[in-house]
Amino acid sequence: MASSITYASNLALLRKNHHNDAVVSASSPNAFFAAPLNFVRLSNNYRIRSCSRSVGVPRASPEVVDDRIEEKEEQAVEKRRVLRIGIVCGGPSAERGISLNSARSVLDNIQGEDFHVSCYYLDYNLNAYAISSAQVYSNTPADFDFKLESLAQGFQSLSEFAEHLTTSVDIVFPVIHGRYGEDGGIQELLEEYNIPFVGTGSNECRQAFDKYDASLELCKQGFITVPNFLVQGNEGNISELSKWFSRNQLDPYSGKVVVKPARAGSSIGVKVAYGVLDSLTKADEIISEGIDDKVLIEIFLEGGSEFTAIVLDVGSGLDSHPVVLLPTEVKLQFHGSVDITEKDAIFNYRRKYLPTQQVAYHTPPRFPIDVIETIREGASLLFQRLGLRDFARIDGWFLPNSVHMSSSSESKFGRTELGSIIFSDINLISGMEQTSFLFQQSSKVGFSHSNILRTIIYRACLRFPNLASFSSGSSHLPRRSKSAQISEAFSINERTHKVFVIFGGDTSERQVSLMSGTNVWLNLQAFDDLEVTPCLLAPTSEFVSGVDSNDKESDVSSRTVWSLPYSLVLRHTTEEVIAACMEAIEPARAAMTSQLRNKVIDNLMEGLTNHSWFTGFDIADEPPRRFSLEQWIKLAKEVQATVFIAVHGGIGEDGTLQSLLEAERVPYTGPGVISSKTCMEKVATSVALNHLATLGVLTINKDVWRKEDLIKMPILGIWHDLTSKLQCETLCIKPARDGCSTGVARLCCAKDLEVYVKALDDCLLRIPSNSLSKAHGMIEMPNPPPDQLIFEPFIETDEIIVSSKSMNEHGHHLMWKGRSRWVEITVGVIGKRGSMHSLSPSITVKETGDILSLEEKFQGGTGINLTPPPLSIISKEALERCKEYIELIANTLQLEGFSRIDAFVNVDSGEVLIIEVNTVPGMTPSTVLIHQALSEQPPMYPHQFFRMLLDLASERST
Repeated sequence: MASSITYASNLALLRKNHHNDAVVSASSPNAFFAAPLNFVRLSNNYRIRSCSRSVGVPRASPEVVDDRIEEKEEQAVEKRRVLRIGIVCGGPSAERGISLNSARSVLDNIQGEDFHVSCYYLDYNLNAYAISSAQVYSNTPADFDFKLESLAQGFQSLSEFAEHLTTSVDIVFPVIHGRYGEDGGIQELLEEYNIPFVGTGSNECRQAFDKYDASLELCKQGFITVPNFLVQGNEGNISELSKWFSRNQLDPYSGKVVVKPARAGSSIGVKVAYGVLDSLTKADEIISEGIDDKVLIEIFLEGGSEFTAIVLDVGSGLDSHPVVLLPTEVKLQFHGSVDITEKDAIFNYRRKYLPTQQVAYHTPPRFPIDVIETIREGASLLFQRLGLRDFARIDGWFLPNSVHMSSSSESKFGRTELGSIIFSDINLISGMEQTSFLFQQSSKVGFSHSNILRTIIYRACLRFPNLASFSSGSSHLPRRSKSAQISEAFSINERTHKVFVIFGGDTSERQVSLMSGTNVWLNLQAFDDLEVTPCLLAPTSEFVSGVDSNDKESDVSSRTVWSLPYSLVLRHTTEEVIAACMEAIEPARAAMTSQLRNKVIDNLMEGLTNHSWFTGFDIADEPPRRFSLEQWIKLAKEVQATVFIAVHGGIGEDGTLQSLLEAERVPYTGPGVISSKTCMEKVATSVALNHLATLGVLTINKDVWRKEDLIKMPILGIWHDLTSKLQCETLCIKPARDGCSTGVARLCCAKDLEVYVKALDDCLLRIPSNSLSKAHGMIEMPNPPPDQLIFEPFIETDEIIVSSKSMNEHGHHLMWKGRSRWVEITVGVIGKRGSMHSLSPSITVKETGDILSLEEKFQGGTGINLTPPPLSIISKEALERCKEYIELIANTLQLEGFSRIDAFVNVDSGEVLIIEVNTVPGMTPSTVLIHQALSEQPPMYPHQFFRMLLDLASERST
């Protein structure tokens, strides 16, 4: 069944509105800063209009207007004025990439006809810029840092920036994490110019952000604190630190401690140390790396359970009414021999922001209910006593009585019959990525992403008399979550089109698949004519070799699919989602969660009922539903749903799922069965394209080996055979039938091959950084190990350096020597079979080593993509020829819908050397497909892009 907006009409509508409806943001002097487009419902159809347009109120005819009606009407107009919000991101902290992710998430979820959003960015040196919303969708600030001066509106000073804000926005939403965002810096600037802003004031930020000062204040306020020792500058005192170790019953040679910057957020630079000397060494490293010159050494809370809790202020004006949502337990867990030997067993930056199985989250915690209530009571008290505002995230530990920790007093807050509660970190601007703790915990008590962010903004407005009219009523009504309609979605409703977004599976890319599916699901929820249901394809009960495409069809059809309620999607790993599903249907756990949820909602409503802008919760408390894959496909057919496939690798990308859907005539996104099979087999892809060599499309020679042969045969012999056959000195190894992000490595010698093969044999989950002869980052390995591996000659490309701090002799921030004349690109293709369109390619820049890491490919805030490619590297003519070759590849392989092609391109001729084709490419919030869609004319924003892909699927003939 075709959806209400077709691909063709959607594209035409985009172009029409690009020319007619876009308006320029008040913050921007030219069309580059046109306000982002968003879809507004109009009689069950959509048209694109700028979010800066206010909603007009029709005036009554002269015959019926009296003074009283006119006065009410004017009040209504006043109430519906558009609130101008300035999102400020970036900053000097190493977390500025995460700040960009948070800004993107806020932008996605607060746009509407009652808000006008402008975006601003502070670079590493605190230079301020007004940026387009398109730039917010960049993967990392490095994507655009080097071209800010030419593309963005810069300000000569922070004072000029603040003066601009006074006239261009009504309220600022700072999303700068770490320095200058949470230490009171940006807040002090805004206070100086009397600019309203969301969040805590500057003085309170300074005190709470500094972990040492905060611990002193918490102790003074009667809270239990973690014993710590301060190292400042070069004042590390071995004698004093030794005494501190002794007082805390720590061995001076092996006592385990945590060493952390006092003023650098909750995860940057955090290390584990053993003994006095190692502690001072780690402290010196933090200082010498420029992270902070003030370092804390704390005892390691062995045997404790870590938690984090979001606090939401629902008070009025200057009166605080903090309510703590359902806390989350953070549980480190280790798999495989690499993890067992790791000594940094802490919740560090990588574990916090990259989806791995090293961390599990439980919301609410698996603590006794009295402990959870004490955590909520304590975090609320802390919020009030430290003078925090609007919202915050407070981290801490629960130590059971079996764990001893010395304390100066037994009467401190947090002591319970079952153990002690310690609050250790205060996050004044909590991360706001799609699956962050803010959204995990708020969705558990009934808030959608949009609803919780709007609640925070409107609450902040109440503190400022000139913004009172915005908080007295809102024209925005929260849309009821599609997950809240999960039972209704399984009956035919003519008014809406059903969409099942499926993700997960059991390949090594299943966590990326979860990120992709979550992003697609959230973006498609912007459309009122769609009912979008998120669905998880569960892994098989035990892993079989590599992928499951050789399973019997009956076995595949019996695979489990979970239909998920809103809150259960917001997890970091598929294993977490499944564990949450099992918890949700376990009677005792479900009853406890319901009891806590109801109590939190009651606490919230004590404050929210006083606010006319709060129109209710929009997430229902529902259990997940379980189906076999066969049942799920029949259900999709019954309700005339379109399936949006976000399963990377395995049955999602090898034609198996596509074949099952075609058998029931269920439309789905992406290429068909034959194309999917061909592109999944990297050798088959090369064979299918070999005949295009004379037309400018080249393929790389390959040699396929079985894992068992690599393990059994002599390494030196294998190395000699490979380098002789492929006529090269260095090799690239990758799984033959897995995705593009795991198990890929450069091998420079036989010893490297030996390390890699041993990792396969030992079933390691990752190869640590710099284990091979040439420097590289951590290599995530496929789990389970693949049956077959491909060897290719390693293609040398010249290093591209992108820096906001250094310039070459021509004054440019981008440096490339261009000796080899080849660069690596990745490019999306979209359209119908036989007429695929190439988006603008992105040049991929590797930050560590020769192979893009998992983080660089998929984790927002890391990795650099140059979109479109700079003219200083590739000419416009060569780029156009490259796009023609890419379209030739796509049409030869009979791709349709969308795919991503990875290749090397010759910057002079535009010739393409194909690497691989991904028929279910990454669709994470920071994927290059989004950057490329935004480079189109007119730009396609994420929700528009995913809607176009859905419409292509709905129109396909199966």
